Amino acid sequence: MQLDENLNRVLSRVAELRDGMGSGKLSPDQFTAYSKEYSELEPIADEITALHKGRAELAQLEAMAAAETDPEMKALAQEELFALRDSLPALERRVQVLLLPKDEADDRNAILEVRAGTGGDEAALFAADLFRMYQRYAAIRGWRFEVMDIADTPLGGYKEASAEISGRGVFARLKFESGAHRVQRVPETEAQGRIHTSAATVAVLPEAEEVDVQIDDKDLRVDVFRAQGAGGQHVNKTESAVRITHLPTGIVVVMQDEKSQHKNRAKAMKILRARLYEAERAAKDAVRAADRKSQVGSGDRSERIRTYNFPQGRVTDHRINLTLYKIERVMAGEALDELVEALIAEDEAARLAALADQP
Repeated sequence: MQLDENLNRVLSRVAELRDGMGSGKLSPDQFTAYSKEYSELEPIADEITALHKGRAELAQLEAMAAAETDPEMKALAQEELFALRDSLPALERRVQVLLLPKDEADDRNAILEVRAGTGGDEAALFAADLFRMYQRYAAIRGWRFEVMDIADTPLGGYKEASAEISGRGVFARLKFESGAHRVQRVPETEAQGRIHTSAATVAVLPEAEEVDVQIDDKDLRVDVFRAQGAGGQHVNKTESAVRITHLPTGIVVVMQDEKSQHKNRAKAMKILRARLYEAERAAKDAVRAADRKSQVGSGDRSERIRTYNFPQGRVTDHRINLTLYKIERVMAGEALDELVEALIAEDEAARLAALADQP
């Protein structure tokens, strides 16, 4: 009956918000707050109304099927009854998913960081491939993908690269990408045709505003130096590159993509805020860890989450044991949604199960 109580609570709140907005008694700030909450709850209320309607129809059909004496009409009522019984569980699950506690960061933009791991030049080439995969995926979804910084290698790989991804539901869809990505393939530099294994790490951080994270200037050490490119070549002759060290945590952010020191500092601060905000979120999650059976992967960069096997044309996500034999389409960003949707569904199922286990 806990579910029914929650459903009624949502419907009551929606009615309360609707009445408040129509009363003409709210201040502009109150009206804005009411409107925002109403827009979030209205889709849930619509699904709850549909569920209530379906349950009422089910009760009517059960009564009709039991009372009907005409064999033809009875069979018709039973047919409708069976169809409705089949559809109601899916509607009920949809409502339960909508009622799950929402990650407050889901609606935020994201900072993407990709770094080459073990594997030398091949790892850097794979890191570049991953970065471009997310860039293509962002384009497919209509998101804005702004490259923040790239430290490339002479062969065209990326030692590390970062980007800001903006759009609707960016963090919600990309948050399970954080972790170690492994690749198995024959490098272009391999004369013997042997398969090599290398890795890159991905971090997807929710973008943080200044109000989310308080950073004291005295906690920062800012160093400036000349930006360098692949092979140690100077990109420019002025000290435009910036290295910011957050002394309390030891977090270091280096930014050299822009020719302006001011712009590099602004970008570095944006990444620093995102990392501190995510560290804060991770600390809160750790406190709840004993009760969190709902986690699909820890988001730790050291956790191997996915393998890209080019000779076999497959991509395997180890957290949900899902293998897709369409590696080219995944790397093109086209089939990445299949992995993303499966991860989201698994996370929802795990959280629903965790709620059901609660007394």
